This record gives sequence, C-alpha cells and structure tokens, in this order.
Amino acid sequence: MSEDLDQFSVASVYAELLSRAPENKMEPRMQPMVEAMDLLGEPNRTAPVIHITGTNGKTSTARMIEAGLLAHDLRVGRYTSPHLTSVTERICLDGGPVDDATFVRIWDEVRPFISMVDASLAERDEVPLTYFECLTILAFAVFADAPVDVMVLEVGLGGITDATNVADGSVSVITPISLDHTDLLGDDERDIALEKSGIIKTDGFLISAAQVPGAADVLLAEARAKGVPFRFEGVEFGVESRVPGVGGQQLTVSGLAGRYPEILLPLHGAHQAQNFAVAVAALEAFIGGGDQELNIENLRLAAENISAPGRLETLRTGPSIIVDAAHNPAGVTASAQALKESFGLSRLVLVVGILQDKDAREMLTALYKEYEGLVEEICFTQSTSPRAIPAGELGSLALDVGYAEQDIYVTERLDDAIDWAVGRADEADPGLIGGVLITGSITLVGEARTLLGAPERT
Repeated sequence: MSEDLDQFSVASVYAELLSRAPENKMEPRMQPMVEAMDLLGEPNRTAPVIHITGTNGKTSTARMIEAGLLAHDLRVGRYTSPHLTSVTERICLDGGPVDDATFVRIWDEVRPFISMVDASLAERDEVPLTYFECLTILAFAVFADAPVDVMVLEVGLGGITDATNVADGSVSVITPISLDHTDLLGDDERDIALEKSGIIKTDGFLISAAQVPGAADVLLAEARAKGVPFRFEGVEFGVESRVPGVGGQQLTVSGLAGRYPEILLPLHGAHQAQNFAVAVAALEAFIGGGDQELNIENLRLAAENISAPGRLETLRTGPSIIVDAAHNPAGVTASAQALKESFGLSRLVLVVGILQDKDAREMLTALYKEYEGLVEEICFTQSTSPRAIPAGELGSLALDVGYAEQDIYVTERLDDAIDWAVGRADEADPGLIGGVLITGSITLVGEARTLLGAPERT
C-alpha cells in the first residue's frame, strides 16, 4: 500500500512541476536560483561538483563519471535530464533514482521556499520558477540531505544561465559541441561554445572532448581567461584503440596520468568510446588533479557497471528491436555508424518521431544518408508529448528528403508503428537479418521502452 501511495505522491509532485513553464522554455537568468540557494542554506555548495555540458553525450558521460566515482567508494549524486520513464530518474543517489519517499519528502520541505522565490518574482513582474529550475532546486536539496561526497550535474541547456550553473564545478566537462537549439544558443558552433563555456569556473579544471576549431578556440580562451588548467581529447588524452565485440567494445584509453588497457565497455560505438575517454580524464582531474593515475581495477569495475538506457539499447530479439535517443543530426550520424558496426543487421526498418524544437529536416537527411542500402521502409509516428511533430508532417518532409512514398508508413500511434515495423522486419528474405530501430526523440524512446516492458529503473 505504501508503495502505491508513494507512486501517487510522485505523480502529484510531477503534476505540480508540469504546471510551471515547460522544460523547453528555460529562462535566461540566474538570480532566482541564487535566491533559492540562499534561502535553503546553499545546498549547491555542500559537495564538490563535476559539471557537464555539450551537445551530445552528456548523460552517457555523466553516468560513466558516476560509475568511476562509485568504484572509488565515493557517494555520488547525479542530476541528468530528460528522463525516460519516471521523473525520479533525473535525481540519482549511489547509481539509482532517488526513492519515491525521499523525492516527495524533500519536495515538501523545499516547496515553501520555492513559493517565497515565486512571490519575489511576481513583485518584479517576472515569470515564476520554471519546471527545470524547481527540479534543479530539488536535486540540490536531495544531495545535501543525503549527503553526497560529490555531485555530477548535467546542464539542461547551454551553460551561462542554466539553472545548474548556480554551482561552481571543480571540474567542468564539455562533450562534443554541434548544432542544436540554435534558436536559443546561436547559429554556429562558436556561438554555442560561448554559451556553454559559462560553466568554466575560476579554480576549476576544464576537460573537453575534441571540438571543431571554432568551438575549441572559445573554450581555450575562456579557460585561459579564468586561469584554469585545460585538457583536450586528441591532445592530452583519448582513445588509443578500440575493438568492437558482442555486447560492447574493448578499449585502451590514454588518460592524463595513465594508460588504461583492456577496458570492457558494454556500450556500442566510437562516440561512446569517446565519452568514456572524456569521463576517465574527468575522473583523473577530480581525484588527483590530473597527475594521479587511476586504479585500473577500479576503472574496469566501473566500466562493467555502466549502462545507458535508451542509447542503442536492445529491448527484444527475433527480430531485434533497438531504441536510440538520437535527437539531432550529429547524434543520428554517431548512432547510425555504431549500429552498422556492431549489430550485424542486413535489413533495418525505422520508426521515427521527432520534437518540434529539433531540426527534423537535417535529422531525416542524416537518416537517409547513413542508412542507405540498409533501410528500405520507414514509419513516422509521434510520442504523446505536446511538442511532438505530427506524424503526417514528418511523412511529407521525408518525401522532400528523398524517401519514396511507397516506403513510408504513417501512424500517430506508437504501438501500431512498432507492430508494423516488426511485421516488415519479419518479412525479410531468409538470408537477411532484420531489425527495428526506434529513434528521433527521447520521449518516443521512453514510451517505446514502456510499451516493450523495459525495466523502469536502471
């Protein structure tokens, strides 16, 4: 009975959060977060922070860093977004979602202070605290209550005025920067890097993935201006070698302070190997200031325990049903290359749904280019998110991109889409290995995982 009550209470808190300005309407401001932290006794300063931004790979990298910290016997609070199934997935303690009772209890404790900030904002004719601001406040409070030894925070959007930036990262991690949210962050990688460089703090340490020149120049200039040490993938650290295999890949990583051979990473693709190298460098920077080699056995243990739900995740076999939350052109390209490298499929049916704030045309172009010769049929559908592009619009856009009308199936229902795709994959010639890929948005992948019975808490 108590579990049912907790579930209901989590649902009630989530409804409160959703009643506020939505996640894609983040306010470019910091003062309300500063006020909230002051009222709560600065929970953002109760533990050192590893702060992560970038365009792709943020959540996977956060999970990798978390696994490494846990393997070193540190208590970790991880804050990432968005969630796949339950809002509690965003606030993790010791590698798993905060329990429902704690989530509800801490929300009840911070609600009066949130009301105080809302009242202050109303006096200034400003928008009340947003969904993301409130959830970030809750995360800091949960981590302070635990308490944790270190917080791993993923930026929601950008960097300079993101709600998480009320914390000062002792290590700032920047994953690959590419074009996404251009309406808010800028039209090229340099502009986007300017926004994301805002998480680099005095007395910190910058760890960056390899970047295009314009973005790299911005990050380098910001690190020098703040007087912080900086290390870039491809210069001071990186993947020395990788061998794809069943269930993942074997890596050798050259870190800041050591060389780490024969790491078994249970994730697919060069992009995940890159994320792991960035995570290793971040761990070295945090644990030993970049000068101390990590214990190889701890690192191997960490790698064994890494998971990335919704990232090239196989939910069923016969035919294989794979979900991947690639939600921008660069993500589509990276996951396509990994899928072709690792899954051995000779026929693939796509199920695609995309949100309105994404570059759907470029995503469909990337899908068309990357899967040429492997994909003949594609289904366009939509998640239940109010931000979902109608399936029919995606179908029309696909014709412009180059898909043939007879190869396109359109349905608003995801369950119908999956049934159709499985049927088409099953009809593959006996000599072909068929599969289904569900991709395009995290909301679509989350709903597919629920429909197909994937575990909620991973």
